[in-house]
Amino acid sequence: MTDENQPTVEQRLQMIEDKLAIYELIASHPPSADTGLAEYTAAVYMEDGVLIAERVGWSKSVEAIAAFILRQAHEEAIKGGLAHFAGLPLIELRGDKAIVTSYLQLLQLDKQGEMREMANHGSSTGYRIHRVVVNRWELERHAGRWKIRSRTLLPVDGTDAPRQLLTRGLSDILKAAR
Repeated sequence: MTDENQPTVEQRLQMIEDKLAIYELIASHPPSADTGLAEYTAAVYMEDGVLIAERVGWSKSVEAIAAFILRQAHEEAIKGGLAHFAGLPLIELRGDKAIVTSYLQLLQLDKQGEMREMANHGSSTGYRIHRVVVNRWELERHAGRWKIRSRTLLPVDGTDAPRQLLTRGLSDILKAAR
C-alpha cells in the first residue's frame, strides 16, 4: 500500500534530474564569467532575463547581461587573476520554476602578497577574497532546459538585505517541506 501524498518514483527521478541540471547551471556561472564567454551567458538567460546587482545596476535583457562580461574592465579583471568561487546552492523546485539561493566569492590574485611555498604545489603570492555575495536565482524550464529568469546578487556587507535574501531562501525550503 502506498501513501497517496508521496511522490511516485518517476516524480522523484524528475526532481533529481532537475536538481542536477540546476546544479550544473549554477556551477557554470564562474567559468563563464572568468572566461568572458558572453555567448554562454546569453544561452543560459531567458530573452527577457533580469540581473539585479549593486555594482551593475539593473540589466533587463540577455544582451545587456552578456555584454557586462565583455567590458574591457572585466577583461582586465580576468587578466589580473579573477576567480569566481560558488558555494553549493540551495534549490527549491516549483514544477517548471525553481528558486536557488547561493553564495559567490570573488577571488583575486594577490600580487602584493608574500611569496609562499606549498609542498608539491610550488610558490605563490596567494589570493585574497575581494567580495562575497549572496544570490537569488529565479529559474524556469524553457524548451526542456533550465534558464535564468532573474538573478539578484547582494554583497555580504553587514546590512539586512543579504541576510533577508538568505532567510527567504531557507523559508521557501521550509514551506515546500510542509
